[in-house]
Amino acid sequence: MTDWVMASLNVDRPEADRLRRHYWATHGTTLAGLMREHQIDPAPYLTDVHDINFDALIPDPTLATHIRALPGRRIVYTNGSAPYAQQVIKARGLDGVFDAVYGVENAGFHPKPDRAAFETIFALDGLNPATAAMFEDDTRNLAAPHAMGMQTVLVAPEPAPAAYIHHHTDDLTAFLGQLVG
Repeated sequence: MTDWVMASLNVDRPEADRLRRHYWATHGTTLAGLMREHQIDPAPYLTDVHDINFDALIPDPTLATHIRALPGRRIVYTNGSAPYAQQVIKARGLDGVFDAVYGVENAGFHPKPDRAAFETIFALDGLNPATAAMFEDDTRNLAAPHAMGMQTVLVAPEPAPAAYIHHHTDDLTAFLGQLVG
């Protein structure tokens, strides 16, 4: 992302890093900041920053089994693109586990944590927040789903003190294993 900011805005690395942090803090994602502050076309950005090697990702058949055992629809919603999410899913051995995959493009390029982004995706999927749970690795992305009535699970090494987080785990596979028995 930093390289993309450097090339697109013709700035040096320290300035690109500063801008990237500013966009993330102010707008939710680097892409949202680039779009809002510089009218950047999101398609080339998403294609370029997601053109990475997935060899470091290891399939997790136990995780796949636990996700399949969850009741209801299982969807992925990411601030990345849907094709990128599909590549991650495939690399982790989770093909066929999810009912739908949504990227930032499906939310009109409005990123999490914007409530409007969640409303767009939930409406598109027909999801009822009162009967759903949101698993997320970024604390701030759980506030809107909680306010909409969802159960929230922070998946991160350290717990974050926030009233809108119902559960915390640093091991998603083990957490889901406990849920599905």
